[in-house]
Amino acid sequence: MYLIDTHCHLDVAEFDADRAQVIAAARAAGVGEVVVPGIFRDEWDAVEALCATDSGLHPALGLHPVYLDRHHERDVAELGRRVERRRPVAVGEIGLDHFVEGLDRARQLALLEGQLQVARDGGICHAFNGSRQQAEQYLARDFKLGFGGMVTYERSSKLRALARDLPLEAIVLETDAPDMTVASHRFERNSPEYLPEVVAAIAGVRGVDAEVVARATTANARAVLGLPARAALPGTPA
Repeated sequence: MYLIDTHCHLDVAEFDADRAQVIAAARAAGVGEVVVPGIFRDEWDAVEALCATDSGLHPALGLHPVYLDRHHERDVAELGRRVERRRPVAVGEIGLDHFVEGLDRARQLALLEGQLQVARDGGICHAFNGSRQQAEQYLARDFKLGFGGMVTYERSSKLRALARDLPLEAIVLETDAPDMTVASHRFERNSPEYLPEVVAAIAGVRGVDAEVVARATTANARAVLGLPARAALPGTPA
């Protein structure tokens, strides 16, 4: 299998001690490419520097809604300039987060709207866990839906039903590592190495071979992110 992890925070401190080994293990597992999303302006340089070391790592730049205290009004303008100059594969991680209490919802919305003006058409709904109706609304706007470790838990019945019933063309893979790990590594640090377990879970509920899911989701990721086709990277199965 050749897989693309469309959302993995490889730049964060949790990977400082063994980042190279994590990337190597992911490659050995068939994860040939990883999108590394930035979450605040002070981190963008580090994300870009990390991705410059490996052609299989792709930077995304964004202002995460949880970190409102680290964002400034000028950051959206700077994001626009960087996107124009550097052409990251996506604007992200962006959105709204109403789970964390005490965050200014109006400011979150303004921040999101400003970044959407910078972003290209379409995108990925990260860690999708909404309704079928919400899924259809995203798909009508040419979005893909990100499925990760939560789909490997049998108790995630609603999510597994979506993974079964949605068109395969709607789905891309992600880990959100170091968070949201797979069932076999519950309470442990997540890793892009575990992405094949997400593939296996989706294939299982759909009743298809894992390779079918792998090929489709890789093609979906390339299409929505504008990633070029490429041969397998060194150390990666073809």
